[in-house]
Amino acid sequence: MKFVRAGIAVLAAGVLAGAMGGQKMNTPQTTIWRFNDIYSIGGHATHVLGRPHLIDSPYGKAIAFNGVDDALFVDVHPLAGASQYTWEVIFRPDADGAAEQRFFHLAEVDPATGQDTGNRMLFEIRIREGQWCLDSFAQSGGSTRTLLNCNHLYPLGKWYRVTAVYDGKMLRNYVGGEMQGEGELHLTPQGPGHSSIGTRINRQYYFKGAVFEARFTPRALQPDQFLKMPPEKHGSANQD
Repeated sequence: MKFVRAGIAVLAAGVLAGAMGGQKMNTPQTTIWRFNDIYSIGGHATHVLGRPHLIDSPYGKAIAFNGVDDALFVDVHPLAGASQYTWEVIFRPDADGAAEQRFFHLAEVDPATGQDTGNRMLFEIRIREGQWCLDSFAQSGGSTRTLLNCNHLYPLGKWYRVTAVYDGKMLRNYVGGEMQGEGELHLTPQGPGHSSIGTRINRQYYFKGAVFEARFTPRALQPDQFLKMPPEKHGSANQD
């Protein structure tokens, strides 16, 4: 039985597990990072900047960032090697943050130099009229795409699921089940690298709010397959 299980795991995850640095896989093609430990995310040790701290969310523990100097860094790019992807985050943007904030950044690193190559994926927000809108960005080589639509504004201080989907041709982003934008993109798979949560990799544009969970899938999911908002443990407003 031991060898049967091992064979199934290799067939299902094979190259993907190697490309993603051996990080914990919650299904053969999905990685989930729960933000319930300041010092370990997705089984990986974090580098802590400032004083991000645990809070009680409606769904369980989450990590809050002050928008000034709080951040976490992880030495893994969870979508390295993916030619398609779905990247989902359950988070809460709070009031009184900066007008531009980067709350999740995945960056490729040049193995020869140890420096960022510029190939990256980001989740960002913009604050407009006391509300927020989603900004998603991806770059690989000379191909880039920004998706920003501030015609769709959402209240601050509530929990949301945001999603970026790349199907090999088009990048789309969503708040809950509502698509915010789409655009053509020719994205070659990115190599291994690192991630930052609460700020851009270069420690600029800090995020004020909290993060509960992220899910990384190396294929394009349809909206009805997106991560579901978990059941609330106590009453609080949320969006899905």
